[in-house]
Amino acid sequence: MVLPPATLGMLGGGQLGRFFVGAAHEMGYSVWVLDPDPHSPAARIADRHLLAAYDDYAALDELARGCVAVSTEFENVPAGTLDYLDKFVIVRPSAKAVSVCQNRIAEKTFLRDHGLPHADFAAVHGEHDLRDAGDALFPGILKVARFGYDGKGQAVVSSREQAIAAYQQFRGEICVLERKLDLDCEVSAVLARDDEGNVRSFPIAENSHRKGILDVSLVPARASCELHAEAAHLAARIAEGLDYVGTLAVEFFVVRSRLLINEMAPRPHNSGHYTIDACLTSQYEQQVRTLCGLPLGDARAHSAAAMVNLLGDLWYEASATGHRYREPDWASLHAFPSLKLHLYGKHHARPGRKMGHFTVLDNDPLRARELALAARTAIGIVDAA
Repeated sequence: MVLPPATLGMLGGGQLGRFFVGAAHEMGYSVWVLDPDPHSPAARIADRHLLAAYDDYAALDELARGCVAVSTEFENVPAGTLDYLDKFVIVRPSAKAVSVCQNRIAEKTFLRDHGLPHADFAAVHGEHDLRDAGDALFPGILKVARFGYDGKGQAVVSSREQAIAAYQQFRGEICVLERKLDLDCEVSAVLARDDEGNVRSFPIAENSHRKGILDVSLVPARASCELHAEAAHLAARIAEGLDYVGTLAVEFFVVRSRLLINEMAPRPHNSGHYTIDACLTSQYEQQVRTLCGLPLGDARAHSAAAMVNLLGDLWYEASATGHRYREPDWASLHAFPSLKLHLYGKHHARPGRKMGHFTVLDNDPLRARELALAARTAIGIVDAA
């Protein structure tokens, strides 16, 4: 075990890293953050900020000298960075597991090879792959294989010709073409797995999106007990197949009450933010526990919850001269007594940027959702949830 007051390392300085730092501090650890952003939200509360790129080996050497164990907050940290650090310190999750999750082709191939349910797909290395793609893949969604998130790097295509045009707009990046599905809803499972293979699963979240970005998560999801159990089971199979150690999130499509795996995230997840306020152990505390070899915490929820993302659009209001920058009306949220507000301390708000979230707690999930939607409207989010 790695015990306090040891120093832990975090690759990435966004809000997920910030919550990790907070959880580690509460447990008695120090944390160094390596991130190239001088205004990194996690670095603002860390014990030390190494301002460097993820492939800066001098900075990685310094991180390895100062830390006992290192984790990551997002999957686009180069797998080579994790592999290099693994020579000197404990690294969880492993470079091998992260490399599968950071490439859609590797991810889909992993699912296929392990007999896990997923949408039909084709790897796209060139226009010829689109010309040869089966008719059943249209209409489809063309996605860049790497660095796509929150709906970025994706295009809905109804025909082969549209797919080729979208591929050209992606400047020939390697992609996957997936069949477009008629969804009942989307759900996600977050779990923690330790180095002995023990797993603790959090309650399943039901997710709705706005402009490709997660908008509202409801816990527990409005689904059958069988679907909840199957989602947790499939996520655990993925973790086992990856020999994963850490906090892992799996997103699912629900199609005619059947689960299809959309993607995996080798880290805590936006849809798991509710665990901070609604569970006995948060997904971030579990990340600290798995990194340090501590026993897993109890992942049960003590309340139902509805989480709402707060994007940078809220910081702007229409005016005669365009859009005026102003601070949102936080008092409107604090008027809800069961609402927990979390702001990430980001340097500048811009449309589409995740600036914070709030979670509403209640004994009844539908009541929690009703209150969350009322709070969402009160703060000025007016489009449909």
